[in-house]
Amino acid sequence: MKNNLKQSRPKLPPWIRVKVGCGTGRDEVAGILDRLQLNTVCSSARCPNLGECWHRKTATFMIMGNECTRNCKFCAVDNNCSPAKLEADEPQRIAEAAKAMELKYVVVTSVTRDDLPDGGAAHFAAVITALRNALPNIGIEVLTPDFNVDLNALKTVLDAKPTVFNHNLETVQRLSKQIRSKANYEHSLQVLRNAAEIGGTEIPVKSGLMVGMGECDEEVVTAIRDLHRAGVSILTIGQYLPPTGEHWVLDRYVTPETFAHWKELALQEGFKFVASAPLVRSSYNAAEFQVTTK
Repeated sequence: MKNNLKQSRPKLPPWIRVKVGCGTGRDEVAGILDRLQLNTVCSSARCPNLGECWHRKTATFMIMGNECTRNCKFCAVDNNCSPAKLEADEPQRIAEAAKAMELKYVVVTSVTRDDLPDGGAAHFAAVITALRNALPNIGIEVLTPDFNVDLNALKTVLDAKPTVFNHNLETVQRLSKQIRSKANYEHSLQVLRNAAEIGGTEIPVKSGLMVGMGECDEEVVTAIRDLHRAGVSILTIGQYLPPTGEHWVLDRYVTPETFAHWKELALQEGFKFVASAPLVRSSYNAAEFQVTTK
């Protein structure tokens, strides 16, 4: 169990309506992923946008298995302190899937692998290289764990030249240690600062927040400003929706007007692009967002 309090989620407000795509796109994506035995954060984390994204023949690949060595209270991914060994051919399978799906932009994330000396950084780099070899013009966004703030691991990923580097702050400082397993607010900000310094102007740095977890509006504003000071130029803010009744308790549904206010504030702060709305997720419409920042 993620916590001791089981809950039934309040009825969704009228402004949260998940789009369901029609047509064959979803089945085609599911078939490709099944054939190549690949995981996606879309299904493993129970993303509400799965139907829409798969219909548009996009997906966020989740590498290094579907079991995480951490046990964050908001996340639907299974926990295992001793997950399966890495699959050496996974980078090539990812590249084959991207080619089959005719992707021009791909997002690659992972479970956290504290059992590996480099946290899986070399595997991330191998995936980037395989994608570049198969599709030289493809855009590649990586959404990584914190690698235990290991600078060498981070450099391994950035040296492979992803198009965008993403690491999520997830929540405000006061709630971070309660909600996130082992990771914390300051560690994430340090990862982002390091990424901004290593990547310079060549690799934009991105991060995301979930809201509705018990934070107050002022704390969200503080987090936005902390992220900008850390060198983040692309920001996503979305509504937290508990995957099950055993996850972190939903505190509130944030109104579209509040999301719009935070977007305007963040743009004024200096972010190049901000996606702030109830169903925004870290990788939702990532290609469109990245193009906007050029």
